[in-house]
Amino acid sequence: MRTSITERLTDLAVRAVLWGFRLLIVLLVVGGTIMTVRAGKYSSEQWIDFVVFGISQGSIYALIALGYTMVYGILRMINFAHGEIFMSGAFSAYFLATWLNNSGFSGRNPAISLIIAILFAMLMSTGIALLVERIAYRRLRGAPRLVPLISAIGASYFLQYTARGLFGPGVYAFPGVSSLEGEWSIFGIGILKVQVVVAAAAFVMMGILYSIVMFTKVGKAMRAVSENKDVAALMGIDVNRIIVTTFGVGAAMAGAAGVLYALIFRQVGFFMGFVPGIKAFTAAVLGGIGNIPGAMVGGIVLGVVESLGPALFLDGIGIPRPYQLKDAIAYTMLVMILLFRPSGILGERLTTKKA
Repeated sequence: MRTSITERLTDLAVRAVLWGFRLLIVLLVVGGTIMTVRAGKYSSEQWIDFVVFGISQGSIYALIALGYTMVYGILRMINFAHGEIFMSGAFSAYFLATWLNNSGFSGRNPAISLIIAILFAMLMSTGIALLVERIAYRRLRGAPRLVPLISAIGASYFLQYTARGLFGPGVYAFPGVSSLEGEWSIFGIGILKVQVVVAAAAFVMMGILYSIVMFTKVGKAMRAVSENKDVAALMGIDVNRIIVTTFGVGAAMAGAAGVLYALIFRQVGFFMGFVPGIKAFTAAVLGGIGNIPGAMVGGIVLGVVESLGPALFLDGIGIPRPYQLKDAIAYTMLVMILLFRPSGILGERLTTKKA
């Protein structure tokens, strides 16, 4: 009886602390927003810039998050090497884009050069991801979940420091595309061309992926394997082929995201996959891990909040240099989601454990 009372009191105390944490975050967000708006420090054009940049950045997170959520949907594991797959795509595109730029082809055909770079990055990322799946994951499919997780972390470090050994620890400047320099005037508002193109390209690729998953035989097979591998195998589906296809498709999206990321930030390096990878994982959890539309929504929401947050939430309460805390906003969102809605925005509340 005494133990039962102690457990109840402990549970109540934990709940009180969690609710207090939630209330504190809400007060900071609401209070900071009110004070920022009252101060009138930012113009409407600046707020629009924040939103547009957030959408373009969030679309990149969404593309990377698709790989996390697809692999989790099939294997119930988090592929923490996925950030390095993203990095390998950016590096592949960098060397090809540099060669095309030096040959003069990019200057004559900028759109074709960009498409070639994206396709090459997707191809290279897919190849590396399939090698990782074959070497690091395939033999561990029936192992306890902690084992492939450790293998994924090891694969991540291996790819990261292999890139460092091959290309060095420096940062490379990604060649720019001349036709994407400058702004477009949309409804009288100047918006950077590169941000519009990046967001549009990402949305097109997300639409293609969603159509593949929802309306093709391969997509139906993916969804069947995600529901139950054993039953899918009994129905004649080659489960191993579907798993490999899932890794390949997710890696292709990450490779394309690497090129789009390099177009915006104009640099590539061996460590560039770590932070975007963690943020994409946050986006996948935010939207609902294992849910493809959720990963897309989570990426856009995270990108916009991360872009708006420092100015909207933190500047108003007097925090100096709020933009240095933009990563903290993303990680705080991850903690909040894990604490209060682990299933995510579009995820289902499961009462039974899926096999």
